[in-house]
Amino acid sequence: MDSTATSSNIDEKNSNISRQAFFYFIFAIIMIGLNILIQNIHSWWIVPLLEENLSDLNFIKNFYLSTDPYNMPELIGSAIAVGITYIIKFLLDKFIVFKKEHISFEKTGKEFLCYFGFAILTTLENIGIQFILGIIFGGSMTYRIIIALICGYGTKFFLDRKFCFKM
Repeated sequence: MDSTATSSNIDEKNSNISRQAFFYFIFAIIMIGLNILIQNIHSWWIVPLLEENLSDLNFIKNFYLSTDPYNMPELIGSAIAVGITYIIKFLLDKFIVFKKEHISFEKTGKEFLCYFGFAILTTLENIGIQFILGIIFGGSMTYRIIIALICGYGTKFFLDRKFCFKM
C-alpha cells in the first residue's frame, strides 16, 4: 500500500473529525445559551404563573412548585430545556455536523432513537452534575448549567460520532 495515500487518508480523516468537533461544539454553545434562556423563562414566568394561578392544586403545589428537599421548579425547567435543545441539536448534527443527506423516515428514525437514547443518558449526566454542584457548592444556576452541559456535550459528541452517525 502506498504510504502517501495512507498518510493522506489519515490527514483527511483528522481534518474531518476536527471540522465535526468544531461545528458540534459551536452548536453546543448555542444550545447552552438556548438552554439557559428556556430555564430562565421557566423560572421567571412559568413558575410564578403557576404559583399565582394553580398553587391551590395539591399536585402542582407538592410536586411542581416544591423546593423541599430539592428545587423541583429548577429540575423541571432543566428537563424541559434539555428536551427542546436536543431536538434542535439532532437536526443540526445530522444535516450540518455529520452531513447526512438522507431523509428517509426509517434511517432518520433509527438515528433519532439512537441519538435520543444517548440524550437520555447524557441528560441524566447533565442534570446530575447540575444538582450535585448545587448541593455541594450552591452558587449560580447559570454556572452549574454551563459546567453540566459542557460535560454532557463532550460525552455526547463521542457517542454520536461512534454510534448514531457512523462515518
